[in-house]
Amino acid sequence: MFPLKISELVSLTGGTLISGSPERVVESISLDTRALKEGDFFIPLRGERHDGHQFLAEALSKEAKGFFTERWNEGIRAPLLGNLRGDTVVIKVKDTLKALHSLARHVREQLDVEVVGITGSTGKTCTKDMLVSVLLQKLNLVYTEKSYNNEVGVPLTILKADYDADAIVVEMAMRGLGQIGELAEIAHPTVGLVTNVGKTHFEFLGSEETIAIAKGELIEAIPPSGTVVLNEDDAWTGRLRSLSAAEVITYGISNSADVYASEIGVDSAGRPSFRMISEGKSVEVKLPFPGRHNVYNALAAGAVGLHLGLSLSDVKKGLEGCTLSKMRMEVFTTADGVTVINDAYNANPTSMRAALFALRDMNRNSRRIAVLGDMLELGKIADVSHFEIGELVGELGVDLLITVGEKSRRIAEGALRRGLNSKNVFTCDGVTEAGRILREKTEPTDVVLVKASRGMELERVIDSLL
Repeated sequence: MFPLKISELVSLTGGTLISGSPERVVESISLDTRALKEGDFFIPLRGERHDGHQFLAEALSKEAKGFFTERWNEGIRAPLLGNLRGDTVVIKVKDTLKALHSLARHVREQLDVEVVGITGSTGKTCTKDMLVSVLLQKLNLVYTEKSYNNEVGVPLTILKADYDADAIVVEMAMRGLGQIGELAEIAHPTVGLVTNVGKTHFEFLGSEETIAIAKGELIEAIPPSGTVVLNEDDAWTGRLRSLSAAEVITYGISNSADVYASEIGVDSAGRPSFRMISEGKSVEVKLPFPGRHNVYNALAAGAVGLHLGLSLSDVKKGLEGCTLSKMRMEVFTTADGVTVINDAYNANPTSMRAALFALRDMNRNSRRIAVLGDMLELGKIADVSHFEIGELVGELGVDLLITVGEKSRRIAEGALRRGLNSKNVFTCDGVTEAGRILREKTEPTDVVLVKASRGMELERVIDSLL
């Protein structure tokens, strides 16, 4: 973050300076007192569980330079009396989240830099991870860390940027209409990438068309001088293409795309390899993690990398050296020789299918065990979606199925319908029971896939094997 005077913070947020010098300078901010460092400016946000205003005293005890506050009454002031100093900066604002957005918007407007916005129903974070690894081969990069992809994470990413940044990569998530548009107003992306459109957050959006409209908000935000990157093989690409006058670059597995893959295969560990082709040139890529679906994510990252001036060899090096975020096709082997695929960060019908195909491709001489939990926020399609996933479990020859949650009982029913032996199907209400069964049933050389929506916290099942 480049330095901002207190007077600028007041002006940008429309706030009121309660105390402290307007000439003091802020060079870093913090939203979390647990990670706050001396000299940080603290921004207390109101969340579902906590109000950051409760931690103002703690922020000051850790030598915060000052803070925003939505209230300046006796209830706020009294707990601070022992920590307030004469030079402590206090700025009263109407809304601390909007104040954060105002600061990030100002920083973005000062930067002459490429900003890549990434959204999509599946593959956002994996694509972001791959793109970051590619761009770091040549560029000074600021990027979304972990899954900081919402109305808090995107402005935080922007605020990390300084004048020496070559590019910024921001992942953009949403659960409803207008949310990506709001993030785009802060980030002003010059490159917009939509990985795909599928049935995520169906409960809130009601149809795949509405999901496409929501994802399309990113494309609409790209200026005519910018670039749109789309999945050639996605059914909604034609609709998305029409939303912007910007240049469109496509990627896919057919040679009609601008960047495409051929000679796709997987090794015994399920890791895909392919030849990436662009403008008549090609390079062989071997991804270090499993899942054929990751070929699409790699092509997306490659398309953006090539557009931003990197070479095919740079792209290859970045992709082959990439490490995905935690709980995204994260593979490890236990002391007992059980291979675990921890893909428990989130789930929807598309990503669940992709993970099951990845399980099929791994260690084909081993038993395959699927531990699958509820896919949340699917609304009226939840019942049929879980049943169809179960049918796929049976069709792919999974040896043992453990389901966790009420909705996932339909996965078990679908698997039984497709011939999985009832002796190898277990339905559990919670992770404790599932963990016990998994521990009892696994044998050395087994391959175990663990996947569900984030709210299920299904990664806790893995503890039973450790």
